[in-house]
Amino acid sequence: MIVPNPKITLNQLFSTALAAADPARAVPPHLPDPPVGRCVVVGAGKAAAAMARAVEVNWRGEMDRLSGLVVTRYGHGVLCERIEVIEAAHPVPDAAGAQAAARILRSVGGLVADDLVLCLISGGGSALLAMPAAGLSLGDKQTVNRALLRSGAAISEMNCVRKHLSAIKGGRLAAAAAPARVVSLLISDVPGDDPAIIASGPTVADPSTVADARAILERYGIDAPAAVRAHLAAAADETPKPGDPRLAGAETHIITRPQDSLEAAAAAAREASITPIILGDAIEGEAREVARDMAETARQAAREHQTPCVLLSGGETTVTVRGTGRGGRNAEFLLALAVALDGAPGIYALACDTDGIDGSEDNAGAIITPDTLARAAALDLDPQARLDDNDGYGVFSALGDLVMTGPTLTNVNDFRAILILPTD
Repeated sequence: MIVPNPKITLNQLFSTALAAADPARAVPPHLPDPPVGRCVVVGAGKAAAAMARAVEVNWRGEMDRLSGLVVTRYGHGVLCERIEVIEAAHPVPDAAGAQAAARILRSVGGLVADDLVLCLISGGGSALLAMPAAGLSLGDKQTVNRALLRSGAAISEMNCVRKHLSAIKGGRLAAAAAPARVVSLLISDVPGDDPAIIASGPTVADPSTVADARAILERYGIDAPAAVRAHLAAAADETPKPGDPRLAGAETHIITRPQDSLEAAAAAAREASITPIILGDAIEGEAREVARDMAETARQAAREHQTPCVLLSGGETTVTVRGTGRGGRNAEFLLALAVALDGAPGIYALACDTDGIDGSEDNAGAIITPDTLARAAALDLDPQARLDDNDGYGVFSALGDLVMTGPTLTNVNDFRAILILPTD
C-alpha cells in the first residue's frame, strides 16, 4: 500500500472543497431569465464580486439593461464591467460598508413589476451591509459587533442581533424592492443552510424578534450602547415576518453549500484510496471543546481502520476570547486538537476557513502533525499556555504550518480534515 504524503493530501482535499464552491461554477445554472424591464444586481459577502462577474459572463439578456452594485471584503474584489464592486471592512463594519449598503437600498427603490432584482448573497454580508437602523450610529453597530465576536455567540445568534439593528437586513432589502421581482442566489456559510441566517437574510422574511435580540445580548453579558438598548426596548421597528405581502414574489436559491464541498472532498479521498467519513457540515460549539471530541473520534477511527481514512467536517466553531493572542477559530481548534491528541501517531489534520481568512488574520488555517507538540517544545513554546492565551496563530506561524491561500472569493464556512494513516 502506498501511504500518501499527509500534508499534500490534506491541501489537495481543501483545494477540491474550494473548487466545488467556486461561484464561476455555481452561479450560471441558477441565473433567471432576463426580465422585460431592467435587471438590477445587488449583493454582499466575501463571494459577492466573484458572483457578480459570473453573472456578467453568463448573462443571456441585453447588457445595457444590466447594472448594479455589490460590496465585498477588502481584497476580495474582482473586475466587473456593468456591476460596480465596492470593498469594505469585515468582520467589524466600516463607513465604506455603510455607504455601500445605503446605495444598494436606494438602487432597488422605485422599480416596477417588470424589473428584476438579482441579489447575490454570501457569508460576510452581515458585516458588509452595515446600514444602521434609524437612531443608531455606525459606532453603535461596531461596538456591538466587536462584543459579539468575542462572546462565543453562535452565528445565528449574532445575526439575529444584527438584523434588529439594521435598516437593510432581515428581509428589509426585498421589501424595499417591491413590486419588482426579487431572485436571490445564496452561497451558504451557516450550519443548517438557513437563508434567514446567511448574511442576516436581507431578502428573506425574518422569524426572529426584537425580544430574541435583547435576550441574546443579556445571555452573553453584552453591555450595548444606550442607543442600542433604547432601540431594542422600544421594539417599534420589527423586521418583515413570514407572510409579509412585500416579500410574496421573492425567490431564494441556495446554489452551493458546505455539504457540497465535503462530498467533493470525499470523492477525491476515495480516488486516492482513502476512506472518507463525513461527520457533518453543521458542527458548532466552542473550538477547543469540539477539538477534544474530535480527538477521541480520531483515536477510535485509528483503532478501527487498518487502511488510510479521513474524517471530514464543516460548520462554524466559536471562540470565547479570554487571552491576548492572535487567534482564529481554526487555529484554536487545531491547537486544542494537537494538545488532546498528545502526539498520537499517524494522525494529521487541516482546518481552514473556505474564504481564505481565519477570523481576522491573514491565513486560511493551519495543519497539525503527530510531531507538532515536539516541534513546539523545541522552539520553547508551551502549547497549552498559548491555547489559554488564544494564540494558535502564533504557534503555527512559528512552526511554519499556517495555510496561506489569500482570498478564495467564496465562502462555505470551515473545512476540517483529519487524516489517519495506519502505523506499525
